[in-house]
Amino acid sequence: MHADFSRLTFRPGKHYSAVLTQQGRVQLDADANEQAAIERYQLRTLAADLIGRHGGPAAAAGFAIGHVPGNHDVDDLVIGDGRYYVDGILCEARRPEPGLAAPDEDGGDGGDHLDRGDLPQEPAGWTYWDQPDAYRDQERPGDRLPGEFPFLVYLKVWERSVTAVEDPEIREVALGAAMPDTAARAKVVWQVLALPGAELGHSGDGASRVREAFDAWAEPRERPTARLAARARRPERASEDPCLAHPEAAYRGPENQLYRVEVHHGGSAGCDATFKWSRENGSVVLPITSIEGVWVDLTTLGDDDRSGLTVGDWVEVTDSASVSRGGPADPLQDLFQVEETDLPGRRVRLSAEPGPEAGRLPERHPYLRRWDHRAPRGRDALPLSGGALRLREGVWLDLEDGVQVYFGPGGAYTRGDYWLVPARTATGEAEWPRNPAGEALLQPPAGIRLHHAPLAWVTGPASATDLRRTFGPLTAPTPS
Repeated sequence: MHADFSRLTFRPGKHYSAVLTQQGRVQLDADANEQAAIERYQLRTLAADLIGRHGGPAAAAGFAIGHVPGNHDVDDLVIGDGRYYVDGILCEARRPEPGLAAPDEDGGDGGDHLDRGDLPQEPAGWTYWDQPDAYRDQERPGDRLPGEFPFLVYLKVWERSVTAVEDPEIREVALGAAMPDTAARAKVVWQVLALPGAELGHSGDGASRVREAFDAWAEPRERPTARLAARARRPERASEDPCLAHPEAAYRGPENQLYRVEVHHGGSAGCDATFKWSRENGSVVLPITSIEGVWVDLTTLGDDDRSGLTVGDWVEVTDSASVSRGGPADPLQDLFQVEETDLPGRRVRLSAEPGPEAGRLPERHPYLRRWDHRAPRGRDALPLSGGALRLREGVWLDLEDGVQVYFGPGGAYTRGDYWLVPARTATGEAEWPRNPAGEALLQPPAGIRLHHAPLAWVTGPASATDLRRTFGPLTAPTPS
């Protein structure tokens, strides 16, 4: 999750049941976040143990799928109202009530003319094209439902962070515009998507066989094979560096940092895979007000060097839609380099004009996200690809100030996979799991954690087999 954290300390294997606050101690964001993570883990584990991998309450199961033939238009799906659990994660398909606006002028009748019959009547659920976090576009052929039957409709679920940049209602305006935002939010994102029967590898009948084929399709997407290790090593000629770090420190940075190493282009090492990194967990974001060619107008250029932009920085143009669509299978977008900053005008000039896919619609809260990598130096250094670093396996790669990362051989990399590496000045080390010999251990990505559930097997126009599972209440009337 992109947010300004000191570090994330929750580890399920430690079996901690609570964070206990002690008197007179410093309170850290990591402690509060770990408590929330413990409660979320316990609740979702309990729900998954009782419900199974996925299911909904029999009286209010959501995500019932109905196929709507397009005739002269594109096909659509009706998504039924209700609740559904995927790996213990609650997903709700209810459309928020629009509410009723009060009149601008006094009506003279004490407001008696406002009654429930005046409320706008909105559909209880969603449709395939207007579901809230999928951002499907009818003009994109890849977004349309499969043109041949049968195909499978499934639910894709994950969790991401949201800050006041994307949701201004989070910000407490009483603190003033000069103050940073406060806490971020974790949001459950669900999308109803379609998978052609040929891609699923199954075209016959039988709900149980379709579920088995879908589980086989989803399993590798939920268990990434990429692995990374991190460490800090004292750079050569470090004794000549007139910095304030301890002479023997491996990590030479002047401040504590939470490095984020994130896959930018998916694929395999040596071919398409690239990565980017940030020393601030990718939390430096600057809201966009408009884009004119290569010039991007911003609400602010940051309050200081830590949260601002300088010439040479690599940035990503994004918004709520591209973040939600930016899952593993979405088209790749290059990074842009800042070539000029206009402080009075609060704008920057980029190395190229951003495309029309992101950053253009104010209602989607566009922003720039800063990344901190630079083009590698040295005889064996590989050039940047689309503004990101080429991913190499089996060798230690330098980030900065002695921090190094190692990608394990044979990994398959997915856009958005990320790892977090806390670096601390007090110890001069990068915090990372090690074996008894002190060697850094290869770890799977910290995210993105994807979850899937089959919903319906569409066999023809307006014809679908329900693949959902339901459960009844545990309680029953007490016998008299």
